[in-house]
Amino acid sequence: MGKQYQTRDAEASTPELTIPAEVSVALAEIAESATEGLLALSVGAGLQVMQTLMEQSVVALAGPKGRHDPDRVAVRHGHEPGSVTLGGRRLRVQRPRVRATDGSGELPVAAYELFSQTQVLGRLALERMLGGLSTRRYPVGLEPVGTQVAQAATGTSKSAISRRFVAMTHTALAELLSAELSQLDLVCLMIDGVHFGEHTCVVALGIAIDGTKHPLALVEGSTENATLARELLVGLRERGLDVTRPILCVVDGARALRRAITDVFDHPVIARCQQHKLRNVRDRLPQRLGGPVERRMRAAYHARSALDAQAQLEALARELDKTHPGAAASLREGMAETLTVLRLGVPPTLARTLHSTNPIWVFSFPHQLALPEREMAGRWWQGPDSESDCCCSMDAFELEVSGAVTGREAIDGLA
Repeated sequence: MGKQYQTRDAEASTPELTIPAEVSVALAEIAESATEGLLALSVGAGLQVMQTLMEQSVVALAGPKGRHDPDRVAVRHGHEPGSVTLGGRRLRVQRPRVRATDGSGELPVAAYELFSQTQVLGRLALERMLGGLSTRRYPVGLEPVGTQVAQAATGTSKSAISRRFVAMTHTALAELLSAELSQLDLVCLMIDGVHFGEHTCVVALGIAIDGTKHPLALVEGSTENATLARELLVGLRERGLDVTRPILCVVDGARALRRAITDVFDHPVIARCQQHKLRNVRDRLPQRLGGPVERRMRAAYHARSALDAQAQLEALARELDKTHPGAAASLREGMAETLTVLRLGVPPTLARTLHSTNPIWVFSFPHQLALPEREMAGRWWQGPDSESDCCCSMDAFELEVSGAVTGREAIDGLA
């Protein structure tokens, strides 16, 4: 059993870290590290400095050792094994202990509390795994801190890294679903489903007036689920998103999602994803016709005006009526909404971003890169963790992808 029950509330009783003006380093003890590079030498010196800082923290509480201090608030209570965070590892150290003079229990040592924090471990594990480093090879990606230190370090096993990765995605998910949205000035909202194995997460992505992309929310399920779609949008409203102003909503063809948008937003301008429409029409055609029809649809979507585009699409639908009425009906369904961005007169550079929900699908790329490793780690991403898995892809999106859309200079025209 740990000794947390003996420790007072850290926020209430932890003193500020005491920094001495000078620190002596025993170079003889770290001379061997110099042969392994400057970083290894620096780590050896840093560990000595850390021990000095911990002793200074003890002095701040218990006074100088061997001298009576009537004003001290604690007494020394020996040392015990502990560990600190070092470059993605946990390193065993001897930590000092102090107890309150009034008998109320053990007091935290400021320096040790600082160096033993584990948040950085989870962040490093998340960043490295999203970068494609497997849990088995995780130690290879760590900084060279010296052979002696590396051999004594712990916390780099594949199971430990997997646990940190899972914990960080859960934390990221909680932060994402509770973030305040009242300060966001959004001009566009994209909603689509992202597939992860057998699961689908509905993702909401916002584009602000300055062109910055903001992941807003996600929930496991399908855009065809009316209850789910409405709950997602109501959740955005409850978190402060302004639903009274006009906003461009780019969505797939789900009727339930469209109905939810019109119920929650006062003045939505709905645009259908052209990529979804191309795929829906192509799926209703034989392979030999799919390519030619898709090329004609793309040419229409790049017409100079919405009227011209609609005329081209209607002519194509009339041709398909004769041989493939199902494809013709799919093309006509929601045709006007697929031309919303063109009708708004959006410049081509910005239109490339707004005519589809492709920016949302960027989220699935980091997931696909890290998928083989997660299979070896026990398939933890399946089932109830699929939302966290999608959220980890959002984290990678924020880390790896530029935060502003192409053609953002013209986005003021949507406001």
